[in-house]
Amino acid sequence: MAVRTYSPKEVIIAIGGVPMSGFADGTFLEISADAQQFTKVIGADGYATRVKTNNYAGTLTLTLSQSSPSNDILSGILAADRLANAGVVPILIKDLTGTTIIFSATGWIQQFPDLAYGNEINNRAWVLDLAEMDVFIGGNGENS
Repeated sequence: MAVRTYSPKEVIIAIGGVPMSGFADGTFLEISADAQQFTKVIGADGYATRVKTNNYAGTLTLTLSQSSPSNDILSGILAADRLANAGVVPILIKDLTGTTIIFSATGWIQQFPDLAYGNEINNRAWVLDLAEMDVFIGGNGENS
């Protein structure tokens, strides 16, 4: 029987060409499409038609530990955007132990994440809008 391997350490996330690090424990990356790729319309007589939406936009949520140096990178990108509209950057996600790859040439940070401080390490959830995503969701590699 084949065994497949996934390693969260092998998920590459590059924002503005800079590799991110210091991911939160648990779920650290979520990507969702803004719209269905096709919608279904049923006429009065039951005739079905599918409508291609042509909306390939999406949302990426990257959750980092508060101690992650990538918080500095993302804060800098957002500051550049606020000051000079210079925060639209390419986004790349690649699972090196599999075949999943997601790319958007145009992404930007929605806003600074909510902040919390306490007697434990807290997380910072950065939400980015992606104007047009190219998505291939694959499996993970087989070990022999």
